[in-house]
Amino acid sequence: MVSSFLSDIQLSYNQFTRTEKKIADYVIKHCDKVVFMSISDLSEACRVADASVYRFCRTMGVKGYQEFKMKLSLSLASEDAGKAGETKDVRRWGLEYILDEVLEKNVNAMRETRRLANHETIEKTVRMMEEAQRIYFFGIGDSLLMGQLAVNKFLRITKKVSCISDLHMQAMVASMASEEDMFIFLSYSGSTKDNISVARIARECGAKIAVISRFMKTPLTAYTDTLLLCGSDEGPLEGGSMGARASQMFIIDVLFHEYYRRNHEASKENNHRTSEAVVERIY
Repeated sequence: MVSSFLSDIQLSYNQFTRTEKKIADYVIKHCDKVVFMSISDLSEACRVADASVYRFCRTMGVKGYQEFKMKLSLSLASEDAGKAGETKDVRRWGLEYILDEVLEKNVNAMRETRRLANHETIEKTVRMMEEAQRIYFFGIGDSLLMGQLAVNKFLRITKKVSCISDLHMQAMVASMASEEDMFIFLSYSGSTKDNISVARIARECGAKIAVISRFMKTPLTAYTDTLLLCGSDEGPLEGGSMGARASQMFIIDVLFHEYYRRNHEASKENNHRTSEAVVERIY
């Protein structure tokens, strides 16, 4: 059963290697934190390699770290429900509670993102955007939607932005990149294989790379020039949470306004032109 996953780790403990026991010890002691950690965060906390954490996940019968966190999260949720009884039943919360809860989560996500904001990193990212001839926003799943929103916003003031949704085409574009190109990857985990592969290709071609992610150290950040941290904790069962999206959009909005400020005359003229182009289509 899913709810026994944490118990399975404890029951299998004597069969683990020395390295696996280090990981198991940390997971058992800090299980509520692990569900919000990247694979690099966990490996660093346990002082082992990322590959060791991955092998531990395979030992536990799951395909990878994300599935490991999901099973762990389900296990914790089941235990919490058992301890709290019906008080944890979301059907009993009421609309007023839900309104306040959703508002608090989203506001806290943006406040944390603001706290994590680094002026030098933002300025360097915008400078790279100014110098680039082409800017690509890449993401997968929910992060792809945020990339499309970013392009929709920046197209009002500059024509050099685009977003490609097809993974094969992302790789193809990256393979033909140059120093004049810039890629902005949106990835909450920073551990999505396709993002990492495309970033590696773009880096080898000399392109500039910025990443918007939750975690400081991930496989994706190995290829970045700048890292912009978003401040929303998202568990494995909360994929696509509004808090994560709000924090990513917060960063995109900051980049937009800083780019506009630094390129005021051109941005203002382009904004007027693009607004006039669509105004007749609105009743």
